[in-house]
Amino acid sequence: MTRKRDLPIGVESFQEMRKMGFYYVDKTGFIKTLLENWGKVRLFTRPRRFGKTLNMDMLRYFFEFGCDEELFAGLEIAKEKELCDRHMGKYPVISVSLKEVTGSTCEEAKRMLRRIIGKEALRFQFLLRSKKLTEIERQQYQALVRVNEEGIFTMADEFLLDSLLTLSQLLHKHYEQKVIILIDEYDVPLDKAYQSGYYDAMTNLIRTFFGRVLKTNDSLYFAVLTGCLGVSKESIFTGLNNFNVYTVKDVRYSEHFGFTEAEVRALLACYGFDAQYDAVREWYDGYRFGNAGVYCPWDVINYCGALRDGSVQRPQNYWVNTSGNDIVRRFISKANTAGRQEIEELIAGGSIRKKIREELTYRDLDADFDNLWSILFTTGYLTKRGVQEDGLTVLVIPNREICWIFVEQIQEWFRQETKRDTGRLDSFCRAFEQNDVSAIEEGFTAYLRKTISIHDTSVRKERKEHFYYGILLGLFGNMDHWNVMSNAEAGEGYCDIAVEIDNLETGIMIELKYAEDAAFEESCQVALRQIRDRKYEEILIRDGMKTIYRYGIACYKKRCRVVCG
Repeated sequence: MTRKRDLPIGVESFQEMRKMGFYYVDKTGFIKTLLENWGKVRLFTRPRRFGKTLNMDMLRYFFEFGCDEELFAGLEIAKEKELCDRHMGKYPVISVSLKEVTGSTCEEAKRMLRRIIGKEALRFQFLLRSKKLTEIERQQYQALVRVNEEGIFTMADEFLLDSLLTLSQLLHKHYEQKVIILIDEYDVPLDKAYQSGYYDAMTNLIRTFFGRVLKTNDSLYFAVLTGCLGVSKESIFTGLNNFNVYTVKDVRYSEHFGFTEAEVRALLACYGFDAQYDAVREWYDGYRFGNAGVYCPWDVINYCGALRDGSVQRPQNYWVNTSGNDIVRRFISKANTAGRQEIEELIAGGSIRKKIREELTYRDLDADFDNLWSILFTTGYLTKRGVQEDGLTVLVIPNREICWIFVEQIQEWFRQETKRDTGRLDSFCRAFEQNDVSAIEEGFTAYLRKTISIHDTSVRKERKEHFYYGILLGLFGNMDHWNVMSNAEAGEGYCDIAVEIDNLETGIMIELKYAEDAAFEESCQVALRQIRDRKYEEILIRDGMKTIYRYGIACYKKRCRVVCG
């Protein structure tokens, strides 16, 4: 029996993927498109986890001197013999990723940048012995790789700004061939600087750093950059006249990042998971790059891996563990009433229409609330479903995974908001201790009006119930003297929420239902019958609770009904 290839979970090295025989979705057509559509400096912006780093590594191994042609055997680019003969293994390549330039201060960020440049320069130690370089030029190379006793790269700030320019000039002279420069995650240092309060200093550094190597550099053949955000050309890439930006809106290159439907079907078929196709599409599809429908490759590969080892059956949320979701929380916290209604519409499976600005400075993010729509779009939390004649982009949440993130972030924001009014929160929770049904109903309705509801008719009833259950559970989490149990095994099933208040010897049993078509009374009675019929209260009796209150709570949109029985 032929052994199936391993899935490349977490593998971002093209060489490792090909040498170790991992399953590879062929994206080498990217090379052909690059070569046939000339650009001196090109920036590709895509959400995280859509294959940018792997594609950049693929470019390095294709173009760099000493290319191992076997890495590309059988792939799409190998069919382009003329292109391969002219370009494969014909260039010096400088390849750096700035994703680790995440210092909390500008000085710390510069130390990280020195290390990244220094480590890349160490790949070219033959320059120390090059007969084509002068002694001064060899000394310049030494300055790039010099470290102190602690192993820290020591190049001065001014030399750091010239470092990629200097390295490209040295390689050009040694090889007598112009250099290809690859810069992955170019915007990470700016993002971190904005969060940490040294944005102006980092903007100046990056502007000079990029300007010197990418503008009027006679040693540059071409450069490719990748990132998430298309930062304004005026802020970073000033004076670069031959500079092209390709965003998720552009048709060219649209299928070179992320998985197409055909690629996903082929992958699932390879491992015998054809039956999971509909679930994969529901959870991980929905993105539109140019005119192409695209899946998130990180999610698809991780889910296939989990299916293969038997650890899961249903799709999981993998994006949430790999991408900071602060932007969603920031967006929700800044939203006014109209903005929250638009969020509700999106979560309900609807669409909104917004003007998208694809080039922003990080300072623009908080200058205008409407700019956050553009950021959610460029970072993959929203995707387009078309463009209207007036230029407005039709935006939707791409899939269930991202919708789940929105709901989770809404609930977290709501929990933080409720903590600010501890008196009101304490009164609401104590109403359960005192069996004050009117106060419970009034208080919970007030909280529901403040948050963002889920009323999507296509969403399963269980998921709607989970949303309200999550809100109530979050409110209870602030009661230090309560022992709150969620989905605890009780009697002949699992109750939604059980609470034990030891000092009062009081137990609270709650079953929550979604009231379809506002059938509040009926839904409350169904909840109470479930508590009684399945003997949920046994867990409280066993733990010594003398007084037990049973609450059936029914919710519909931003209203609720509470019945005690």
